[in-house]
Order: sequence, then structure tokens, then C-alpha cells
Amino acid sequence: MYPELGQFALILALLLAVLLSVVPLAGSVTGRDNLQAFARPLSAGLFVFVAIAFAILTYAFLIDDFSVAYVANNSNSMLPWYYKFSAVWGGHEGSLLLWILMLAGWTLAVAVFSRRLPSVMIAQVLAVMGMITVGFLLFTILTSNPFDRMLPNVPADGNDLNPLLQDFGLIVHPPMLYMGYVGFSVAFAFAIAALINGKLDAAWARWSRPWTTVAWAFLSLGIALGSWWAYYELGWGGWWFWDPVENASLLPWLSGTALMHSLAVTEKRGVFKSWTVLLAIVTFSLSLLGTFLVRSGVLTSVHAFASDPERGTFLLALLAITIVSSLILYAVRAPVVHVRSRYGSMSREIFLLLNNVLLVAATLLVLIGTLYPLVLDYLDMGRLSIGEPFFNLTFSPLAVATGLLMGAGVFSRWKKTDGGWLGRKLLWPLAVSLLVTTVLMVVYGGFKPWAFMGCFAAVWVSVATLWDLWDKSASRKGRLYGLKRQSRSYYGMVLGHLGMAITMAGATVVSNYGIERDVRMSPGDTAMVGDYQVEFIEIGDRQGRNFSAQYGTFVVSLDGDAVSILHPEKRQYLVQRSVMTEAGIDAGLFRDVFVAVGERISDDAWAIRLQYKPLVRWLWLGSIFMAAGGFLAIADRRYRVRDKATEKRAATTPEPRGDAAEALS
Repeated sequence: MYPELGQFALILALLLAVLLSVVPLAGSVTGRDNLQAFARPLSAGLFVFVAIAFAILTYAFLIDDFSVAYVANNSNSMLPWYYKFSAVWGGHEGSLLLWILMLAGWTLAVAVFSRRLPSVMIAQVLAVMGMITVGFLLFTILTSNPFDRMLPNVPADGNDLNPLLQDFGLIVHPPMLYMGYVGFSVAFAFAIAALINGKLDAAWARWSRPWTTVAWAFLSLGIALGSWWAYYELGWGGWWFWDPVENASLLPWLSGTALMHSLAVTEKRGVFKSWTVLLAIVTFSLSLLGTFLVRSGVLTSVHAFASDPERGTFLLALLAITIVSSLILYAVRAPVVHVRSRYGSMSREIFLLLNNVLLVAATLLVLIGTLYPLVLDYLDMGRLSIGEPFFNLTFSPLAVATGLLMGAGVFSRWKKTDGGWLGRKLLWPLAVSLLVTTVLMVVYGGFKPWAFMGCFAAVWVSVATLWDLWDKSASRKGRLYGLKRQSRSYYGMVLGHLGMAITMAGATVVSNYGIERDVRMSPGDTAMVGDYQVEFIEIGDRQGRNFSAQYGTFVVSLDGDAVSILHPEKRQYLVQRSVMTEAGIDAGLFRDVFVAVGERISDDAWAIRLQYKPLVRWLWLGSIFMAAGGFLAIADRRYRVRDKATEKRAATTPEPRGDAAEALS
């Protein structure tokens, strides 16, 4: 009976989403406050009923109700309870329901935490989010119902969860990723509301900026968790494969990074307004594109869920409606925006504009590299594989250039920056960065052109950011007082830039100085990887709850001293008979030693993969810094204290007549 209650809850949620899409928007158009007031209670009701449906589906997994087709296809009675919980989003239907739950949660959060916004604006924002929810609820109910029954032929047990997903990383990775994906819907909704009102001003940017930043922070964590999972779970030791589904999450992150910086300029200086709105539309559209790629069946990947053409057609239609309608509105409203603010050729505005250009270029590069093979295949024009060599060759120069701009832009000033002063300011950070990078080249084994450029960009960003922090801490009352008077938003920027530098350093060093060996080993054999000796001790057997495993015992030594004992496994899952590799990793801040057991070659010999990974942990440490910087930035006081001057301008300034926001120095 309760699965039917879950289905009923989804239908009620759809009705509330339709009302949310229509009633507050009608109130904003007609000026009726009573209709606008429905936005918040409708948002709360929508979240409650989606949460009820999600809770019922979770309950079905935990009690092994195999009469529900989705449960039978993605769970098993031998599955540990925590994997039964994560199995809720382990397949297409449940992951889509998780997406809708996140969307309803973001909608409720906007309703609760935006009480200082004008009622017209919040009514329009929530109405736009209601429209998005209507599309996804229709998609779920019509093509991807997680509550479909298998009556009367109920299976005795389920097919089990994909063994690849039976891992802690896949418990936390999808929710974090979806929080970022769906969070950009808020920026999109604010942009559409601003276009409807015709008020693309500093107030709109100020309201939208914290929501964009927190979505970007969650997406950063989600991508990092996915990279970490691929590194230790798939057995190959790589951290990014340029898989199309991986790229689907990178695309909105790149454009979202550009959007964050563009919002800062719009809020501070009242410029880039039309460009910022376009970035908001593009970023959310790329989030929808990622959903289409994963769930349409156009891709074959360990990350992809669905292969039903009907679902792909529905998602493609939803994507087309969203993009076309928003771009039409943009085409009609954006040309009437005029800007009176002026800035010089060496201003912070220019540095941020160039930053945007590079990030958008990187986005287009990844987009073309991802979609071009799919288009060729669809048109029967042959098959083409675009992989790691192409992306490394083309993406790396853009990443390095972005890092160089970040370091220089930190010292620039709004409106105008004296070129001579900026050159003198950059001289010492430049010298220190060159010295540190040269030392790194010596430590890690010699000069390599791209390794030098990547490390220099990473060190340059770090040194410039810390140098700027030192400058800003100067005060007659002492350095500590100078540090205390800086805003949380500034410290968020510092953490974000340092995080980017740490990630760039990790990616550069592990890609250029990592060592990989595939060797044949029998118990008693030793092999070297880098400076480390790996000794194969024995092979043993163990039994898990829903798998059997052969595990190796390996001793890792440095200069004759044992530093760790690793137990990589070869698992065979009992239901699906799938064989999985579980790597053994001696993890450290400055290096990993990675051991994976491959196939048995003879009675006592195995194929063993040994890898030495310098600074690989910095990839994910940098992502944590970036996310922490985002969360710290949204805690800034100005997002919690009412800015009456900005809100007054938003309420009284008719943007189509060309009034620009007040320029702030």
C-alpha cells in the first residue's frame, strides 16, 4: 500500500509545483500581494510531499520490498543496510527522485532565507523554480516512476546493486554533485526574474551571488568525491579520465566559476550585467545537459543510468524548452540594458573579464570535445574517440593562463590600476615563484616544459594571494588587527584561490612525475616503484557479506624500513558474479603508493599494478579548500545585513530606461 502512497505524494507534489509556477507569477504581473504570498507556503508543501515520496522509497529498500520493480532491480537481501540506503539513488529512477528532492529543498531554502527580498522578485524566482520542478516531476511520473510494482510475480530476491556503486564514495558523491547541479537553478531563476522585471542591477547580483557560490562549492566537493572514488575503486589509479559523464559535471563547474566572478563585478561596479545573466542561463543549461547525457542512453559509461530512448526524447525536449525560452527572453530584454560605469584597460574589471573569457573558452573546448563524437555517431558519419591526449593538450594551456591571470588580478584595483605600480607590485611575487618552481623541478626529477608551466602557475597563484593578504594586513594597530578587519568574503576568495593552486600543483606533479609499473609477481617477489620496494607476501581468502575475495599481502619499504602493509583485493560478488578490484593504497600528504591485483597468470603468479603518485592527495585537498572558501564567502556579513540603499534602487530603478547601478570603488 505504501508504494501507492509514494506515487500519490508525487502527484500531489506535481499539483503544488503547477500552482507554484502559476499563482505567484500571476500575482507579480497583476500586482496582487495576496497571490504573491502563496509562493512560500506552496514551496514548503512541495518539499514536504517530495520528501514523503523519497522517504517511502527509502523504506522500501530497507525492508527489501521486491514487489517494487526499482527495488528488485537495484538491491538484494544480502546487501548491507548502508548500501541499501545509497541504492535509493543507485539507479535511474531513484537518482532522478533525489534530483527532485534537492530541487524542492533549494526552492524551500530560497523561500525561507530570502525574506528581505521584494515580494515581486521572490514570487517570480520561486515560480521559475516551480516550472523546473514541474518538468522533472512529469518526467518522473510519466517515464521513470520509482514506485512501479511487479505484481503478482514478486521475485524472491533482488538483482543486487551494481558492485561499482557498493562503496562509501558513492554514498556521498551523488548527493553532493546534485546539490551543485540543482543549486544553479537558483541562479537561473534569479536571472529569469531579473529579465522579467527588466532590472539587471547590483541588487539582483547581490541576491543571486550567495546562492551561486554555495552551489559551486557543493559541485566542487561532488566532482572531487567522484575523482577520489574513481582513483581508488576502479583499480587503474587515475583521477580523471575525461569520460563524457565526468565532463558533464565539469562543464557547469567551469561556467559556474565564470558566473561567480562576473556576479562580483556586477554587484561591485554595475557592469557585465547582460553577460552575467547569460552565464546564469548557460550554467543551468549545462547542468540539464549533463542530466540528458547521463540518462538518455546516448552514452555507455559506468556513470550512466538509462538506455530508454523515450526518456532521452523527454529530457531533450525539456532541455530545448528551457534553453530556447530563456534565450528568447534574454534576446528581448538584454539589449535595453545600458551601463554608465567606466573602467580602464588595467582595472580589476578587465582582469575578471579576461578570466571569464578563458573559463568560457575552456567550457566550449570541453563541450565540443564531449559532444562532437556523439554528433558524428548520430549522423552515421563514423566513430571518433576524443580522449585524454586531446584534452590535456588543449585544456592545459587555458588552465595555466587562468592561473597566471588569477595571480596578477589579485593586486589590481577597481576602475583603474596604474601599470607601473602593478608591475612593481608583481616583481617580488614573480621572483619568489620562479625560485620555488625551479626547486620543485629539481626535487621531482628534472625540467619538463608543461610541468614547469603548471607548477609555476600554481606557485604564482599561491604566492600572489598570500602576498596580497600580507599587504592587506598592514595596520597601525598591528598585523593581527589588520587580519581581523578583513571580510569573510575576502578570506573565502583567499581559500578558493589557494585551493585552485593546490589542485593545479597536484594535477601537474602527479601527471608528469608519477610512476606506473605492471609486473608479474609471485609470493616472495619484490619490485621497485620510485624509491619504494614492494614485497609480495601471500594471497589469502576472505568472505564478505555479499562477496568472496582473494586478497594479497604486500609490504611497502623505504630504505629497508617497512612503512606499510597493504591488502589489495579481487572480489567476486555473489549475485551478479561481477569481479571487482579493490586497490591497496599507502596514502600520504606528499605521495601515494598504489598496489592493485590483476589477473592470475599461473598457479602462483599474478599481474600486479604498482604506482607511485606524488602529490595526488593535493587534488582533493585543493577541492576542499575551494569549497570551504565558498561556504566562508556566503557567511559574509553583507549577505545577512539588510542593504537598504541597494534594495531601494532595486525597487525604484526601471532598468530598461538605462539607469545603471551605482559604481562602488
